[in-house]
Amino acid sequence: MNFSNKHLIQISAYILLVLVINQALYTALYVAKVDVSRQFLWGLEGVLFTVLIAFAGAAMLQLKNNQLMWSAITFSAVLNMIQVSIGMTLFGTFREAAGELEALKPALGGVVALSFMIYYAAKLLLGLAALSIGMSAMSEGSKVLGSITAGIGGIAVLANATLITFGRDGFLPSGVAGTTGVLATLLLAICLIAAARKS
Repeated sequence: MNFSNKHLIQISAYILLVLVINQALYTALYVAKVDVSRQFLWGLEGVLFTVLIAFAGAAMLQLKNNQLMWSAITFSAVLNMIQVSIGMTLFGTFREAAGELEALKPALGGVVALSFMIYYAAKLLLGLAALSIGMSAMSEGSKVLGSITAGIGGIAVLANATLITFGRDGFLPSGVAGTTGVLATLLLAICLIAAARKS
């Protein structure tokens, strides 16, 4: 099965958009304290990230320009799939075990910390992808969208790099990294849709 460059860009962009909507929905439900099935929302993310690996990876190999962006998108999807897998398979298991045995609470904390480290690395890569496509868009004449995307992407890179370096208990709230990463992903998807139209 062969996909044109335009189709690879479009499919990757729409997957990123659905991921942003899914993450925003999960966050809104969590903040509102609405009981929601993690299995479905996290499982959907896992499926989307797996498919994104295939399409962004194909684009990285097939397209002649912006390899850095496609590499960042592909490997962010790999990391996100690992992070979602840890959340779906280990959080509940370790929480249940730690509830029965106090000595296992540090192990639960370690699993959560590992998951967040992977999460920050994935968001850093998406920020880098947004920074890259934003700079490309600026050079091609889309000054406003390009500058906003590059700016948010740069902030996402710095925020997530800070949390990787200093940890979740450092001076920067974890939500800043997540929020800027999601915004960078949204703008990245919008830029990709615009690029697909041009192609």
